[in-house]
Amino acid sequence: MLLAGQALAAQRRRARSVRRPSGRGAGRRRRRRPHGHAERRRLRRLRHRRRARPRLVHRRGGRPRGALARGAARVRAGAARRPASGAARPSGPALPALRAISRGPRARVRGVTPITIASYNIHRGVGLDRRRDLDRIGVVIAEMNPDIIGLQEVIREDGNVMPTADQAAYLASKLGMELVMGETRSYGAGIYGNAVLTRLPVIGSARHDLSHGLREPRGCLRVDVAVNDGALHVFNCHFGLAFRERRAQLELLAGFIRAGSCPGPRVVMGDFNEWHRGPVTRGLRLEFESPMRRMRRTHPAVFPIFRLDRIYWDVELEGEAFHVHRSRLARVASDHLPVMVRLRVRRRVGASYVMGDALPPAE
Repeated sequence: MLLAGQALAAQRRRARSVRRPSGRGAGRRRRRRPHGHAERRRLRRLRHRRRARPRLVHRRGGRPRGALARGAARVRAGAARRPASGAARPSGPALPALRAISRGPRARVRGVTPITIASYNIHRGVGLDRRRDLDRIGVVIAEMNPDIIGLQEVIREDGNVMPTADQAAYLASKLGMELVMGETRSYGAGIYGNAVLTRLPVIGSARHDLSHGLREPRGCLRVDVAVNDGALHVFNCHFGLAFRERRAQLELLAGFIRAGSCPGPRVVMGDFNEWHRGPVTRGLRLEFESPMRRMRRTHPAVFPIFRLDRIYWDVELEGEAFHVHRSRLARVASDHLPVMVRLRVRRRVGASYVMGDALPPAE
């Protein structure tokens, strides 16, 4: 048995020492299988990156691919359209017509310089750390750099000698903006309400009471600013907490918009205190446009859950960008996050409409 075992071991050693034949598979090492799920995922990601790596030029033919090919095609098409040297270029009445054809119908309805509009519930300047600091509010507004901003829950303490006693005036002086204040109710020896700060010239303003029954007094402030040889009408609102209260306030707001007889574009913004798509949302979307399908949560600021703050605009305005300002300071300066939108005034309206025809009837 001992001799048989020694012979078998020697045979195995000789088999291992035999060299592999030369050829296609010569010199290849056996691939080590990865151990563990993490190692396998890492290798899978590496293989995916190698496959998805874009190639601008073929290795063999040298022909452009992808974006490079499209860019080359545009260059060739532009060269083909460009008149040869010495050829007559279009001028006079033909040039505007050619430009209109090249730009298409969309270019004829585009507006002029965009206007940035924001809405911000500043919670009397008290942040989530329970400190009243208006300088933080001013920094958040400066980060957005709006042309018009509507503020809710603003106070003015009469008899207080502190510079921050009049919150709206303090922010307006810090930001270099014009102020319009709308009083809603008394606040100790001072007042409490909404305010609008604007860099555009103010040509008019009005305040309307939206209070319902014995609930907390609410209001809407309308400010008219000069835009493109016309007027832009901004409505800054703060609705109540109860369902029936908000429904009644929507009817009051509709009557306020109709009674104002505001020709020109209109923007309705503020804290509507509606957690879901209720009567306020449905009523305003019949008359105004808004990115409600992409509306982001704004309250509470540190971990937003509810979509309370919104901006609506009518058909005379064209929305370009809408987002919630989520800077680190904005998450602590107030219990709400500010919302902002960039709008353009259309040169012409595609469809005629009657002002306020889709809003609910006023009682």
